[in-house]
Amino acid sequence: MPLYEHIFIARQDVSASQVDGLTQQFAGIIEAGGGKIAKTEYWGLRNLAYRIKKNRKGHYVFFNIDSAPEAVAEMERQMRLHDDVIRHLTVRVAEHEEGPSAVLQNRGGDRERGDRGDRGDRGDRGDRGDRGDRGRRRRDDDRPSHSNA
Repeated sequence: MPLYEHIFIARQDVSASQVDGLTQQFAGIIEAGGGKIAKTEYWGLRNLAYRIKKNRKGHYVFFNIDSAPEAVAEMERQMRLHDDVIRHLTVRVAEHEEGPSAVLQNRGGDRERGDRGDRGDRGDRGDRGDRGDRGRRRRDDDRPSHSNA
């Protein structure tokens, strides 16, 4: 059977347990069609790149699917009819990747955010030299008045 990767985005105001229910519902459609869900990942509530149906965030769920095209088409049809699903995308792939997806790998937090490594060593900023005393600042009261008389 063909292999697919599928992602759907649920509305921001549904709870995580409701998203889990949606996940089980859509997985049931695939299994009823003779296929199987090889992997399911909940990516969490994430910001959207732009507003979709007045939502700024969405719950992302990822599937690796091994199923006949008819079952995938039925699942997509059910998603189009469901009010809580705001977007979905299915892509046919040659093979499924092993292990966690790239989204979950980046989320692991193994990067060190404290030093902002892309900036390099900023040192003591000695290249600026002493900027010296700036002197007294002028206020509006100190400015000479110009009259046209």
